Amino acid sequence: MTTNNGNSVNQAGAGERRAEISRKTNETDIRLQFAVDGTGKSELETDVPFLNHMLDLFTKHGHFDLSVQARGDIEIDDHHTVEDIGICLGQCLREALGDKRGIKRYASVFIPMDEALAQVVIDVSNRPHFEYRAEYPSDRVGSFDVQLVHEFLWKLALEARITLHVIVHYGQNTHHMIEAVFKALGRAIDEATSLDPRVTGVPSTKGVL
Repeated sequence: MTTNNGNSVNQAGAGERRAEISRKTNETDIRLQFAVDGTGKSELETDVPFLNHMLDLFTKHGHFDLSVQARGDIEIDDHHTVEDIGICLGQCLREALGDKRGIKRYASVFIPMDEALAQVVIDVSNRPHFEYRAEYPSDRVGSFDVQLVHEFLWKLALEARITLHVIVHYGQNTHHMIEAVFKALGRAIDEATSLDPRVTGVPSTKGVL
């Protein structure tokens, strides 16, 4: 599959909820493989160590398989790399789910990380929307710009065509707060995309998602 922006997205064979994408621009060069029904295994090679850490948590707690090879113009900053990985992951998630038959569709997950508490609520709706409520005590975690959490999540929601609400209820340590978000994100996507034997067709009165 070639998307409107020229990305090449491929889905695996029938019955396998997985996809891969190659995306190359003047700012980034990314190859990403994603499996919804995985084992929690991640292979991450990006120029943004903190994002590697967060994606590893996301993958482990969502029971996905994720492989990312990404290079970007980090001599400017991490923005393009983080944003484009969000785009690629979102496109792969959408492609891997196919027509969404049999999925639970919704999920709401709370995750504590020491003093921090985050909540992620998802509707695999084919209607992209993103709400973000988070106030962090610091602007950076090491060299990572905390604003990029918003950019990653927004592009993920947009390209996956999901409704995504992220709320950080409280916390004192910025690292803990963001870590709770990514763990909750993994578990929420895992739950929302899980197959429910009670669901026949797609879980919508419209008949499509």
